[in-house]
Amino acid sequence: MANPAFTYDPPQHPYLEFLYQDNDILVVNKPSGLLSVPGKAPAHHDSVITRVNRVFPAATIVHRLDMATSGVMVLAQNKPAHRHLSRQFETRQTRKRYFARVYGEVTQEQGEVNLPLICDWPNRPKQKVDFEIGKPALTQYQVIRKNQRESLVALYPVTGRSHQLRVHMLSLGHPILGDRLYGSEESRQAAGRLQLHACTLQLFHPVTNQWQSFESALPFGDYQPAPFSMDPST
Repeated sequence: MANPAFTYDPPQHPYLEFLYQDNDILVVNKPSGLLSVPGKAPAHHDSVITRVNRVFPAATIVHRLDMATSGVMVLAQNKPAHRHLSRQFETRQTRKRYFARVYGEVTQEQGEVNLPLICDWPNRPKQKVDFEIGKPALTQYQVIRKNQRESLVALYPVTGRSHQLRVHMLSLGHPILGDRLYGSEESRQAAGRLQLHACTLQLFHPVTNQWQSFESALPFGDYQPAPFSMDPST
């Protein structure tokens, strides 16, 4: 296991931040350090879904963010909404935009990483690149600002593999700052938390079919991006 000394200490403030709610969906702003769903151990019970279910007992998880990642998550309020949203994620109809502070100066202003991923089982929960049995994983990126020490990048995951953005940035030689699983000693010590944030999530409302965009401000640095394009065809 890659985390033998891991101690779960989820943040309590804010306890739960809602960005949007109606009869069919809920959108929350997950803090870094909180699990999306409960872990197997009793000490790992606290999570987004357990907190949400105290207020909305019927709500269910549609997708997940890594424990160390913060940002926008959507949940379903009923079974038809869950099916509709799940289908959007599976067929890649949703649009996602993340921001990350990464180690070093990313020289190429934009590009993509297309490397298949699979669980590194002896070192789980770590993932690794595997060209033989790995599942396809594609990330597009754009450099926002940079210096010799670090770069701020916008990340657009086309697929949604576990730890995809973290492993893909590592493959470029630029681990995300504060990443205790994949970073070097220097990049791990550069930040107190993983510098990865799910800033934007766009999807079709499961009942109205209206294209909706949900945003969460970056919790690190002073950069705040312009709103994402609302056109689902772009």
